Amino acid sequence: MPTQIEDDKSQASISLGDFEQNGEESKEQKATKEQKAPFDPGKHRRNIILGVVVVAILLIGSIVWWLYSGTYESTDDAQVDGHLNPIAARVDGTIRAVYIEDNQTVHAGQPLLDLDTKDAEVSVAQAQADYDQALEQRSAETPNLPIQQVSNETDVANADSEVVNAEAALAGAQHDYDSDVAKLHQAEATNEKAQSDLHRYKQLVEKRELAQSDYDQYLASAKSDAANVDASAAAAASQGKLIDQRRAQLKEQEAKRTQTLRNAPRQVAIKNADNRMREASLESYGAKLEQAKLNLTYCHVVAPVDGIVLQRSAEVGGRITGGQQLLMIAQIDHPWIVANFKETQLHKMHPGQRVDIKVDALSKSFIGEVEAMAATTGDRASTLPAENATGNYVKVIQRLPVRIRFKDGQDGLDELRAGMSVEPKVHIE
Repeated sequence: MPTQIEDDKSQASISLGDFEQNGEESKEQKATKEQKAPFDPGKHRRNIILGVVVVAILLIGSIVWWLYSGTYESTDDAQVDGHLNPIAARVDGTIRAVYIEDNQTVHAGQPLLDLDTKDAEVSVAQAQADYDQALEQRSAETPNLPIQQVSNETDVANADSEVVNAEAALAGAQHDYDSDVAKLHQAEATNEKAQSDLHRYKQLVEKRELAQSDYDQYLASAKSDAANVDASAAAAASQGKLIDQRRAQLKEQEAKRTQTLRNAPRQVAIKNADNRMREASLESYGAKLEQAKLNLTYCHVVAPVDGIVLQRSAEVGGRITGGQQLLMIAQIDHPWIVANFKETQLHKMHPGQRVDIKVDALSKSFIGEVEAMAATTGDRASTLPAENATGNYVKVIQRLPVRIRFKDGQDGLDELRAGMSVEPKVHIE
């Protein structure tokens, strides 16, 4: 057994040696053949030409690529965007019915959900009753203004009449007083003459030149004249007091007239103010009635735009508050693109330039144009913008969002969805 193994090893070593020898011989043979092969100038020329052609093709391709790449700017940091409309009820209530599901296509005016209307109907009835009551009060008070105006005019006329009557009474009293004073003067003159005659007649009686009966007659006449003086004086004094009374009455009537003239506009103004207040109250109740009716219509929620429903959280029986978001509608009729270009790519970019848009999800391209350039970088508009005034500064190329709109009338625009990745290529030359 050991002898056989040794024989095998010896044969293997002999074979390996032969192989190495043959290999060396083949190399030597090749070298000999190459040395013996003659030089071919045509083949050498062809190799040179081929190398030149390859280099020229690479150079021309590089130049063409460089020239072409300078005619556009592109980025893969771009997405389709669109309007997302949050839908919320405008009033508090309980959801009675829901008519849509997530990812369902809806059209403007299509019912989305309904709230229970019982509370809103009660509010409408209460507001209607308050409005009717205010209307009746306004109607009841409105005629009072003309009545008050007529009453004021009557009061003023009566006051003027009373003043005229008081003036006439004063004038009459003054005339009577003047007459009584004249009578008093006449009575005094008559009495003075009678007393003088009586004194003279008394002397004649004492001398027995006049009969006693005649003297007695003159004495009685003198006493009567004296009594007339006292009566005339009393009448004049009475008329004087009456004049004072008439003057006081005239002043009183003039004061009443002044008060009436002063109060009449105030009373009309008060009535006008009361009417305006009731008119304002009526308008207020009318506004409340309109609001109650609007709240009743708000219980029926419809789609404001065409689109696709998403994030539906509304469920039948749920209690909601006004303004609480219940779902969203994503509009698909007017999408656009937000492309975040580096600031170094924007020096030749401006609105109106043509854009070729490749959509990854659809494996198709669209045509658009640059619509607007951003006012700030994305970092500057973030909640916590970078603060470069402190610490070490490392320059980072910023990106600015560029809005790109699709050309109208292209097939497949309705297949675009917000958030899809796209690769826009803006032709800058």
